Amino acid sequence: MIATVFKIISVVMGIVGLTFVIPIVAAAACGETEVIAPFAVPMAVSVLLAAGVLFLTRKKGGHLSIRSSFAVVALSWICSSLLGAVPLYLSGAVPSVTGAVFESVSGFTTTGATNINDIEALPRSINLWRCQTHWLGGMGIVALTVALLPILGVGGFQLIKAETTGPDKGKFTPKITTTAKTLWFIYFGMTLLHALLLVLAGMDLLDAFAHAFSTMGTGGFSTKGASIAAYGSPAIDFICTLFMFLSGINFTLYFYLFTGKFSEIRRDTELKGYLFVVLAAGLSVTLMEMGGFGSFLTSLRYSFFQVVSILTTTGYGTWDYTEWKPASQMIILMLFYIGGCAGSTGGGFKVIRWSVLAKQLHNEVLRMLHPHGVFTIRINGMPGRKDIVYSVAAFFFLFIVLVFMTAFASCLAGMDLFTSMTGALSMVGNVGPAFGLLGPSCNCAALPGFVKWVYCFAMLAGRLEFYTMVIYFFPSYWKK
Repeated sequence: MIATVFKIISVVMGIVGLTFVIPIVAAAACGETEVIAPFAVPMAVSVLLAAGVLFLTRKKGGHLSIRSSFAVVALSWICSSLLGAVPLYLSGAVPSVTGAVFESVSGFTTTGATNINDIEALPRSINLWRCQTHWLGGMGIVALTVALLPILGVGGFQLIKAETTGPDKGKFTPKITTTAKTLWFIYFGMTLLHALLLVLAGMDLLDAFAHAFSTMGTGGFSTKGASIAAYGSPAIDFICTLFMFLSGINFTLYFYLFTGKFSEIRRDTELKGYLFVVLAAGLSVTLMEMGGFGSFLTSLRYSFFQVVSILTTTGYGTWDYTEWKPASQMIILMLFYIGGCAGSTGGGFKVIRWSVLAKQLHNEVLRMLHPHGVFTIRINGMPGRKDIVYSVAAFFFLFIVLVFMTAFASCLAGMDLFTSMTGALSMVGNVGPAFGLLGPSCNCAALPGFVKWVYCFAMLAGRLEFYTMVIYFFPSYWKK
């Protein structure tokens, strides 16, 4: 069992290490030779380690227990984040170990909070790597490895369940490896399309791929200090808004789209809720801020961009929403609590969970009016399992507890209450920007080291849907 766990983690790190090839090629193309070694050395170490472990355990397969699956996923994400921090530290882009780990964790968890003051002073290959971590973490580094697990002799469904998002996790093809390959193929194709459109809109090739990585992963890292606002292009704003929106949708629906199963899309409860939130919030902010922007179309452009950016937990910025009217800021703050769809690259509480709670609230009202009636929630046109309500309620409780504990840690470090609360909500929800001292025009560079480590845990817990990171604190996990 231990050999199997170590084998999978080693392979995950080997795969992450292999992806260093992309920034190495970028560094060579840009003449940044001093950056090649900080990528090449950890790449060689991780790949050789994976190859050695695979060779030594080539005859050892095995089934992972549920407990082991949680441990594998958690350790894979922690080790990958540490590996991703190595080139940031060795290159001098982030001079402290704490800062480098924070930046890497923020990247892989698709949070997008940075502690680098001058982003544009970094080598372009380093900025590309920062955005690439979003892309790897968006669909899931373990999901990528699961596609290769038949070679390793290990079943992968438990790993997918421990990593993917949403209350109801399954597979839409008979084999989980085929499901993982299909999702990654769709993800890869959409990334290429996004990058191509950005090039056509005026971005250079390297920036286009960096922002495509960041957008599709709903992360928010940018090669520009002013984020997407630096380009001042309506076309780029529209393209990024569109792909942020698409990335916030359950990727299973794209499989149904390509296979002609349109009925599955039409009856999807979460998609309907997602569309409603985007339209309602976007139009509300547009109308309230129209006077400040001077025209409906300008207000529409900036309002919908920011609404979609926060809802999908991407965190890009084209305008500082803390300068908007209080009512508009309130809408933005509410979006922090919602998040994208289950099975998307977006973080947050997820639209489907709010849908379940809203439907259960409606049933409770009906039960008060009709005490002897029998009511059930309906998801995707079908009666929902009763235990899904209990699951969502427990998840909501854990969500709130983690937000308050993270905020409390921030307050202990001397941060003000408003910044602590919204910052904690942003980290646990993998949003990126917050309010107060962590607003869209600020960053996390001035945070105490203690808070950065707490935020690292909060970001990992939020990305892995809490249980995968906190289950070890329950005595029942250690009991057979």
